[in-house]
Amino acid sequence: MSNSKIKRRLKIKRRVSGSIQVSADRPRLVVFRSNSEIYAQIVDVNNKTICASSSLEKDINGMKENNIAKAAIVGKRIADKAKGLGVEKVVFDRNGFLYHGRVKSLAEAAREAGLQF
Repeated sequence: MSNSKIKRRLKIKRRVSGSIQVSADRPRLVVFRSNSEIYAQIVDVNNKTICASSSLEKDINGMKENNIAKAAIVGKRIADKAKGLGVEKVVFDRNGFLYHGRVKSLAEAAREAGLQF
């Protein structure tokens, strides 16, 4: 990936992270998207990971789905894990990535599974 793309994403990330307000009852749902995989984790105020899910998990990785469908599965799975731990409300941190495609699919699936953001 070119250096200018990385700088652009980090600039967006810094701008967006200033508007995200994390509290003890609303942890962050952080999304990272690589060229082939997508990762989601819920992070508390002290930057400790509460739960995580990714498209590299065995049962998701073996599927013959496209990347947008896998992102939706990851979104549903992270919502189920969070609800199992008692987390209902989160703050969505798209981590500098544009809100379309795989990031949007993950967010919508997490909302449908019961997370509020």
